[in-house]
Amino acid sequence: MQVTPIRHDTKAWKAQVWISFFIAAALCAIGLAHLPGRDLDRAFMMMGYVFCLSTAFALAKFIRDNEKKAVDTPLWGMVVWSGFALAAGLTAWGLVQMEISPTYKAFLGVSWLFLLSGTFTLAKLADTRKRAQAWLRLKGYEPTTLRLSAFERLGARMFAAKDAFDDHPNEKRFTDRIETVTVDSAFRWLDRSSLGGKVQVIR
Repeated sequence: MQVTPIRHDTKAWKAQVWISFFIAAALCAIGLAHLPGRDLDRAFMMMGYVFCLSTAFALAKFIRDNEKKAVDTPLWGMVVWSGFALAAGLTAWGLVQMEISPTYKAFLGVSWLFLLSGTFTLAKLADTRKRAQAWLRLKGYEPTTLRLSAFERLGARMFAAKDAFDDHPNEKRFTDRIETVTVDSAFRWLDRSSLGGKVQVIR
């Protein structure tokens, strides 16, 4: 049987992506905080950078969700692409029109491009996790369903920092159904999908 390989990102790569993103954000913040000129120019550039950041994440999500099959409407696609183009265009226009030294313009421009690059790379990192989950669903994996009441979830959230249920779908979380990966569910799936070998009991 041919098994579709899944490319897993290493911890070093994940750390590099997050560090690069925060460095880019810090450079942009430092450059804008010390931007010479009027307060109006500084406010315009800050709004432009934030606008670019939010539209870049939206565009990355749109591309990821519609890569193999269109799930969004063409109108929404036009809004996402035009929003990113407008944000990038206005930010670039404001940067060119500002009356500051060429060196400072170059610093702001490079840090801005660094931030956009880091944003798309960070979005791609999240996409890898979603692809792995989709592959497991395609292969028929079924997680173990735990019945946890609201009080049990609240107690775990307050007294165990590693326990969190915020990313669980609302329709399951609010009906006390928490799906999680267990050893039993993994062995059942391997046996059912013929991806694993015969279980050997060592005495």
